[in-house]
Amino acid sequence: MHQKLLKILQNCNSLKQLKQTHLHIFIHGLQDSTFLLPKLLTLSSQLGSPHYAHSIFQYSRCPNVVACNTMIQCFIGKTPVGALQVYDRMKALKVSPNSYTFTFLLSCFESCEALEDGRVVHGDIVKLGFSSSVFVQNTLLDFYAKCAGGFGFDSARKVFDEMPDRDVVSWNSMIASYMSRGGVEPAMRLFESVPEKNIVTWNSVVSGLSKAGNMELARSVFEKMPERNDVSWNSLITAYIRLGDMSSARCFFEQMPEKTVVSWTAMVSGYNIIGDLESARNVFSLMPVKNVVSWNAMIAGYVHNHMFDQALSVFRKMLIDGKCRPDQSTMISVLSACTHLGSLEHGKWTESYIKRNKFDMSVPLGNALIDMFAKCGDVENAKAVFDKMDNRCIITWTTMVSGLAVNGWCREALALFETMCLRGPKPDDVIFIAVLSACTHGGLVDEGKQIFYQMEHEFDIKPRIEHYGCMVDLLGRAGKLEEALRFVENMHLEPNAVIWATLLGSCKIHGSGDLVESVTRRIIEQEPENPSYLTLVSNLSASVGQWKDVLTYRQVMRQQGIEKVPGCSSIQMGNKIDEFLAHDTRHDERKEIYGVLNCLNEQKKGLKQCKDDNEADRQFPRSEPGQLIDNHEHFERLRTSKHGIPLQNFHIWEQLNSKVYHHQGSSFSEDLLRRQSPRSLIVRIFSSSDQ
Repeated sequence: MHQKLLKILQNCNSLKQLKQTHLHIFIHGLQDSTFLLPKLLTLSSQLGSPHYAHSIFQYSRCPNVVACNTMIQCFIGKTPVGALQVYDRMKALKVSPNSYTFTFLLSCFESCEALEDGRVVHGDIVKLGFSSSVFVQNTLLDFYAKCAGGFGFDSARKVFDEMPDRDVVSWNSMIASYMSRGGVEPAMRLFESVPEKNIVTWNSVVSGLSKAGNMELARSVFEKMPERNDVSWNSLITAYIRLGDMSSARCFFEQMPEKTVVSWTAMVSGYNIIGDLESARNVFSLMPVKNVVSWNAMIAGYVHNHMFDQALSVFRKMLIDGKCRPDQSTMISVLSACTHLGSLEHGKWTESYIKRNKFDMSVPLGNALIDMFAKCGDVENAKAVFDKMDNRCIITWTTMVSGLAVNGWCREALALFETMCLRGPKPDDVIFIAVLSACTHGGLVDEGKQIFYQMEHEFDIKPRIEHYGCMVDLLGRAGKLEEALRFVENMHLEPNAVIWATLLGSCKIHGSGDLVESVTRRIIEQEPENPSYLTLVSNLSASVGQWKDVLTYRQVMRQQGIEKVPGCSSIQMGNKIDEFLAHDTRHDERKEIYGVLNCLNEQKKGLKQCKDDNEADRQFPRSEPGQLIDNHEHFERLRTSKHGIPLQNFHIWEQLNSKVYHHQGSSFSEDLLRRQSPRSLIVRIFSSSDQ
């Protein structure tokens, strides 16, 4: 019967089948079988139910040492508390431990937090005479070595010195421990003393020296190795990659007798890090075998280097290839690409793929989904993802608060922040930036002041320059320029150019000429070559008729070769995204676009919905078509003329460096749109000049 039930156990593929088999074992009175009990415990743990395994163990009347060891082993990588409970029960039942008991028990202690528990077990090892066991001593040495960042290293050295017998594992553990602490010299002395080195010994030294940045010595040891494996080669390759020396990394990669997928992937990641996407793509295309990490490296590389369309293209090829199933890292990178492109359609498809393939909603994946929906203007879906998340970290709350704020749901953002303060994690400095930004977007001056006070006095968070910037922007937009100036003067940090530029922008909005000269001087003193600030100062001077100053600033920009990074405007129609730069002359349909653009300019004048073109632009005309038009209006008209009217469900976003804002409509095309068929319009504007 034992053999029959054992065979049934081995064929169990689910917890339900296991429980049915367990019932049969009960029926035959074999629940305490020393032969079947360990198998039951192991299988329960393997099927993802350690709690069921623990309940089986708790109800067993006389478990032997094998069953106890099996139960302890189930807690490796989980929690040491359960393992200690099993060990305590062993002692209560007077079950004598063996060397495996202590090996499994110490393996459950993976952090310095368990150092005291480990020392108690160490005492039992000595009392019960296991100090002479090399097997147990090596595990004890490894445990203390893992706690080297705390107070365990001295104990590790003491265990090593007192060991009556050492094998190569003992030496390797001690060398690796020294290397992890940056102790290169004592590690090398131990290395020279090792009686019999194996390949792990050599690899530990090469890897340790590489991580310490001592490439000359690492290479010297590498060249002396009697034999090498892929770990040896990869240690040097990854070290050179960390140093940004792709030439040396490529040299060793080419010398590898057998390149593994790890080696290929490391090279792809290395080229991505230095921004050489062409070389990364070439290496990726030559890979004989790709795994999910390889695909992720290529996708993440494009995202990291702001080539978001290419990232989505690689993802599509991954799906077509079909040999590797995307994992959570893949989906997070893809969602990041969708977010930066502002492509809600791609984002929604990615979410549906996540649902169809039953991905666990981990915290990072949930955060990425919230960020994507919020930055693409779909607040309802962002809230839906947030509400469904079982676990939330401070990043989750910050992302949702920020998402509500940039979409104009400012009071909702403050309400969510209050909810977090009551039952969520403790606020940090970053979420206060998001909350203060919500106050800025909503013009909530009193609320902003209260939150700033709350941050300092209730949560003891020292304001950063970003917090000060939000407050200056909040006060400035509300027209409280004198109060904003006093606030700047009382800052505990030295105001930077961003603070002064924010105040200057407010002066322009509210027409305060008194402050302009002093604030302008502060900006020029701190960042005289910043094109964005010079452009801001130049435009402000033009708005108040100071044409000599305008000429001076623009002449300085020309002489120093300073150019403002052109704004970028994109329009998504269905699955296609067209991108334009300010004063774009590269687009395939530029003649047609500028033709319609001129017609729209005339229509604008007829409708009299906007002010006349900027006086500065009339004073300093440009020769290119369409360049008489302010960049901001230029984008809007350009995209409208490109696709004509009527259109259904399209998304527009603008990028003028970094920040994100959402609007439902636009000043120029609103009247034109009103006269056409209804549509859904989302405009995203990125601008570094706004807080």
